[in-house]
Parts: sequence; structure tokens; C-alpha cells
Amino acid sequence: MARLGFARRLAEADRCLVGTWLKIPALEPVEILADAGFDYLVIDQEHAPLTLEFAYQATVVAQGAGMSVLVRVPDRSGSHLQRLLDSGVDGILVPRVTTVEEASAAARQMLFSPGGDRGLGTTSRAGRWGGLSRQEYLRFGDEEVMRAVQLEDRGVLEQVEQVLDVPGLNGVFLGMGDLGLSTGRPGSDPEIQKLVDRLLSAARARSIPAGTAVQTAAQARQAADRGYSYVMVSNDTSLLRSAATSAVAEFRA
Repeated sequence: MARLGFARRLAEADRCLVGTWLKIPALEPVEILADAGFDYLVIDQEHAPLTLEFAYQATVVAQGAGMSVLVRVPDRSGSHLQRLLDSGVDGILVPRVTTVEEASAAARQMLFSPGGDRGLGTTSRAGRWGGLSRQEYLRFGDEEVMRAVQLEDRGVLEQVEQVLDVPGLNGVFLGMGDLGLSTGRPGSDPEIQKLVDRLLSAARARSIPAGTAVQTAAQARQAADRGYSYVMVSNDTSLLRSAATSAVAEFRA
């Protein structure tokens, strides 16, 4: 059965898609998150000890359960992109992108030639083990997989229009946590909010879906109302901790 890549799924959605981060190196949380009704999950290789092999396994399980799968790669070097894309993931988040040149390099590594430098791998899982035609494999990779950069530095947000004009980018993610660190200002600061508005306006003008991460469902609804197309709410470890802490506190009360 044909499935939708995340870029196409976002384009066809009539609402903000809700996902969460996967940090625990086990497959049971993947099934639990799917049963809970999340639209997608983000395998977090930047801030969790998740290997390529585990990411592959989690992708198979998550997609089989009806979720889309994004991977936040460990860094912006590009060394992980080819194998993850050929594993059949639905999108990539490249973290710590701070310049237009870095955004361009990331996009090129996720696009097939002549627009980019991604190699041909039709016998991989992304090519259905050779079951897809070469044309369909190339079309899906270039048109349906989301190629997003994570912006979390004031300097790059001040040139966000040039970043989003990079050929091949079809997604952007705003990292509010590190933006706060880089500016020394809370997210509620008016100057920070101006940068957020600028990103959302630039993304909307170019029909590029913008995403972010929040801690609560209420914050996710606010993000959706503000114009984000996809939002991550909490993560598997925090959800487990919250439930466990509440259960113990309720018992002891």
C-alpha cells in the first residue's frame, strides 16, 4: 500500500500534526505512542543514545503502526543522511544550522542529482527493495520526504528569508530552547517573539511548513493557532516520568 511522505502529508493536512520525541532505545514506546494517536514521532539522535540500527527498527515499527517518522540527526555533518533516507524515513531534521551555506549543504545532501548529492539506492528499504521503479523512488525522495533545518540561533533567524529560499528545503523547525540560550532571553521576550513571527511569516509566504517543540498540549494548541504546521509535544521519557511521578504522589497522598 502506498504511503505518504511527511512533506506531502503536511501539504494535504487540514490541521496541525502532533508528534513527540523518541529517546528511549526500545520499540515498546513506539507502539505505545502510536496507540496514543500521535501522527508522527521524531527519533532523536542528537540528544539520545539512539543508533542507526535502532532508528531503522523504530522506523519500520512506527510506520507499520501508522505514524510518520522523522529523524533528528546527531549533527549537521551529513554523515548519517544517506543511510537514514534509504532506511525509508519520512523526513530529516538537521540541527544547529547557523548559516545559509550550512542550510544549502544540508539540503543538497538530501536531494538527488542534479539538484543535490544524494546517491541512488533503489534496492534499499526506501526503494522497497527494488520494488519501486527508479522514477518513483526518485520522485518520492525529492517530493515527499521532508528536508528540514533546525534554526535556534538569533543570527540565522535574522536571515531566515535567505535560508528558506535555499533550493530543496521544504521544512523548517524552530528550536526555542537553544534560541533562549543563544540570546539570553526567555521565549516570551518581545524581541524573541519578533523573530518567531518573522520565521512564521517567511515560511507561510513560501508554503514551507514550520514546526516547533513544546511541553504541554495547551502549548501545542497555541502553536497550531499561531501557524505552525507540526508540533512535538513532550517526549517519551518525560511522559513516562510524569505518569510515574503522578502515580506515586497520588498513592502517598
